[in-house]
Amino acid sequence: MENGNFQPPASGGGGHRIKLNVGGKLFQTTVSTLQSSGPDSVLAALSTRPGPDPVFIDRDPDIFSVFLSLLRSNRLPSTARRFSKQELAEEAAYYGIESQLRLAMAPPPLSGIDASVVETIRPASEGLPSAFTTAADDGSIWIAHGGQVSAYDWNLTHSSTIRTHLDDITSICRVWPDVAALGSEPSAGLHFYNFSSSRHIGSTHWTDPSDPRIYKARVTAVTSSPDNVFASFDCPHRENCILLVDKTTLQVASEIGRQSGSQAKNIVPGKLTWLPTMGVIIGTAVTSGAFGYSGYIRIWDPRSGDVVWETNEPGSGRSSRFGDSFADAAVDVEESTLFKVCSKSGDVAVADIRHLGDDPWVYLEDKNPSMRYTGEPGVSNVLHCYKGQVFVGRDGALEVWSRVHEKEGSGEFGEVEGGRAITEDMYRRNYVDKVEDSAKGIIRKIEGGGNRLFVSREDVEGIEVWESSNLSDAVAVST
Repeated sequence: MENGNFQPPASGGGGHRIKLNVGGKLFQTTVSTLQSSGPDSVLAALSTRPGPDPVFIDRDPDIFSVFLSLLRSNRLPSTARRFSKQELAEEAAYYGIESQLRLAMAPPPLSGIDASVVETIRPASEGLPSAFTTAADDGSIWIAHGGQVSAYDWNLTHSSTIRTHLDDITSICRVWPDVAALGSEPSAGLHFYNFSSSRHIGSTHWTDPSDPRIYKARVTAVTSSPDNVFASFDCPHRENCILLVDKTTLQVASEIGRQSGSQAKNIVPGKLTWLPTMGVIIGTAVTSGAFGYSGYIRIWDPRSGDVVWETNEPGSGRSSRFGDSFADAAVDVEESTLFKVCSKSGDVAVADIRHLGDDPWVYLEDKNPSMRYTGEPGVSNVLHCYKGQVFVGRDGALEVWSRVHEKEGSGEFGEVEGGRAITEDMYRRNYVDKVEDSAKGIIRKIEGGGNRLFVSREDVEGIEVWESSNLSDAVAVST
């Protein structure tokens, strides 16, 4: 349907009435309502159709009624529940109002205190997820299961599945809207796949002709910046490094942090994070054994390849928690803060990345005795920072540390150069899940996307989707 086929109405304006015949059912609305769908939509084009006769549209009238209410109020009516998300999305695509539907169907801002499982995404085949990656803007997700990757769009509808040449994908990162970087612990190399064309577009390998130990290097972690992909590689003889790959050419631009050996301070990073505010790459590595946990947190400047800060645990004894090594660490890229969870005490600590030193950690305290962690050492801990909140998986339980807002003019938290000083009472701890949720299995990965939180569990099919309710913005008043 071309816009050039229509002429503007001879009289009237935004309030001019127009009649539509949708699937045999008559509707009457105003030109301004139809034009609110956007200049490129089918409905906006129909609003300029001349003549008194109703314009016929051969589509479902009941869904059209839902969309008409959406255009009038920017909200979906209760009758929308009669249709699946896929039905609504397909009709919205026809009318060209996907953006309006997406806004109306988007979950409310994520609040860990009020989040719950709304659904579980299970790929059709090989339902045990081996890795997944989300989109921060719209909450879509790509799930790796075996050698396949299944894509789910903004409303969590399955959009496609591609079969790769890998047998078991263990690392995945969305580096462009339609391109994923994949790694596999059983197979060497970093591999790029395009979802729009369902094809393999390139591979990158760590090689060094001068060193015969560098061969069959496998990827253990992947992250990306606007211009580069960062991947940690590990060889069978324990040599490892981080490769900086140019996103335009998919060629290796530089090598960072090359090291060798099986000691905790030399193992390959298992988690990588790009911090855009400072232009640095943060890597963490953790190992555990008969004597507990050990590992490091290291920050590199990719321009020079130099380490600008690091901490090793167990360390030299300067830490106020010597002997209580971290079990996991995560970065809040929005606040430029670094978090860790201790392996023995279960305590959560935070450090300002802009003001690091020998012992920069502030250990968060929970003033509510009923909320304090009383678990046993040896619990599996997983950390993830998202939307100003710190989510902690302890075996199968999920908790959240939420930032406390400073009262205006109180000076409660103090000031330092570049922001507020971190204090032990800046965050409050709450449980996210119910008792029955914690019994589902050990949490292995947590990742946020859009206004959703995605959780995978050990030997459990599918990915849990957590969202807040529409009442999460309500403020509790206590006297």
